[in-house]
Amino acid sequence: MRIAPLADVKARLSAYLDECGVEGPLVITRNGKPAAVLLVPEDDDDLERLMLARSPRFQALLNRSRQSIKEGKGLSEADFWKAVRKRAQARRARTGVARRKSDT
Repeated sequence: MRIAPLADVKARLSAYLDECGVEGPLVITRNGKPAAVLLVPEDDDDLERLMLARSPRFQALLNRSRQSIKEGKGLSEADFWKAVRKRAQARRARTGVARRKSDT
């Protein structure tokens, strides 16, 4: 794990970004304590995963969902996809969007 002080990162940010793409994440310290992590996402999906992992709202949603499943209130996989299709059909009906061939 690479570590660098904030003052050095501020002075050489562009170089650190280039290095992170090759060498991986960098822990940035302030007064000797970890303050941030600099990393280069692999693609848009990776960036989205990183953002959701740190989102308090998304984590709360996951926790509520996990609790519902523990309480037996979850849907089976088949019922889940049935609900997704029903919601998509309702949305298309509201907006007047025609169904694409790839949706069939």
